[in-house]
Amino acid sequence: MSLNACAEIVEKGDPDRFRAVMASPVGSRRVLFALFAFNIEVTRAPRVTSEQMIAEMRLQWWRDAVEEIGQGGPVRKHEVVDELAQVLDAQGVASLDALIAARRWDIYTDPFEDADHLDGYVDATAGNLLWTAARLLGSDDEQGVRDYAYGIGVANLLRAVPDLEQRGRKPLVDGTITGVVGLAQKAFSKMGTNPPKVVKLSGFLAKPTLRKAIKSPTMVADGQLDIGPFAQTWALLKASL
Repeated sequence: MSLNACAEIVEKGDPDRFRAVMASPVGSRRVLFALFAFNIEVTRAPRVTSEQMIAEMRLQWWRDAVEEIGQGGPVRKHEVVDELAQVLDAQGVASLDALIAARRWDIYTDPFEDADHLDGYVDATAGNLLWTAARLLGSDDEQGVRDYAYGIGVANLLRAVPDLEQRGRKPLVDGTITGVVGLAQKAFSKMGTNPPKVVKLSGFLAKPTLRKAIKSPTMVADGQLDIGPFAQTWALLKASL
């Protein structure tokens, strides 16, 4: 039942990734649904309240849950925690704890200090999530996965710019046209690696999104980076081949 609950969370909270998981090998779906459902819950935690202290408490709840999994004893009852406990190992626990800690940036309105700070945030969130998934499914190419995940993370960040700015955030270190193009080009160049199939599938919209940002950077602020249905289907098909 917890696996079904995780699948429902992903389907509702991140339908693009749900499609990607359903296109992945059947044997990988338990790991992917557990991790992606966890990611949705953690990403949502700072955004469902404007009270910073409550948001901190929500993220701490998840850090405590992951710590319980790492200790190997009883874990709190929650459909996502139940499923994570079945798939996570000690290294995964450390990676997900770092992911949660990085999400504290989402609570406050402070901008990224510099490009290194932004890169570290993307790696700790998208990088840790997808490297954990790939490693648990047998990959040993950490750098290749993290490079590809950087492109996915930046593409997702660029798509979220209008929402973040509406909430008083400054999501980009350099929000000028030159800065947007430079960031998108850097992210796209990192996706030249050949990561495991599940990683390609999970970011099947990243390359088309980055291409749009490079070609028409004003679309970022205008919230026009979404990919049409036909292009989405084609991108998913290419990633699955």
